[in-house]
Amino acid sequence: MADIVAEGETDGTASLGSDVSRGDASRTPQSTSSDSAESVLELREVTSGYGDLEAIRGVCLTIRPGEVTALFGANGAGKTTTLLAAVNMLPRKSGEVLLDGRPCRSSLHAMSRRGVMFVPCAPSIIKKLSVRDNLKLGRGGVDDAVAYFPELEALLRRPAGLLSGGEQQMLALSRALATRPRALLVDELSLGLAPLIVDRLLATLSAASRARGVAVLIVEQQARRALGVADRWHLLANGSIVESGVAGDHAALEAAYLASMTGSVTTK
Repeated sequence: MADIVAEGETDGTASLGSDVSRGDASRTPQSTSSDSAESVLELREVTSGYGDLEAIRGVCLTIRPGEVTALFGANGAGKTTTLLAAVNMLPRKSGEVLLDGRPCRSSLHAMSRRGVMFVPCAPSIIKKLSVRDNLKLGRGGVDDAVAYFPELEALLRRPAGLLSGGEQQMLALSRALATRPRALLVDELSLGLAPLIVDRLLATLSAASRARGVAVLIVEQQARRALGVADRWHLLANGSIVESGVAGDHAALEAAYLASMTGSVTTK
């Protein structure tokens, strides 16, 4: 399961959770210069895919401590492939993935020991195990995980397979956050979920990013909601990044998204 990692630090996480669970989903640009901030994870001219198919080509992006970066694009644009390549779950045909500024070809398991977490689209839970036992698998601490989503407290004895889709996503996300990751990559957080649940999940991610300095990269179809928490965004079309922007660039994203759908874009 991709979001289960080695033991992380846990001091103070439980006290953070009550604040995170009330996090504001709104996001404004950081007042300091993020361009000069040290990156946690960086993709440089990454080309990757499946067999002979190049699903992404020359992708460059950086995720920084305390920032949420959103990756947008139509179905088949290469969003999930970008995440899989970033955590070395897909082979690269060219380009580099840098972790703390150094080339990284380690497995996801090895990367997780250095604080990189990946939460896939389908919540990676064991349905026959209870919520409590699923949280124990993450080794971040049950109490620390529940602090992010107190709703899980009453569900600890319930088999995870009997949870709603939103509750399962809370379980997967809280388990990842409880390990106190340095970088967190999340694929399609909102898929099939009610808007209120999506807002709740995004607010928690945003608050954790700010409070703990987590570098977050999210793939999201609900662009307007994701823009409410994102510091930066990139738009993928046909496997390449065609536009990038910062918080507040709603008009730029809408224009680029429309251009990508009509085929009138150029790769950046």
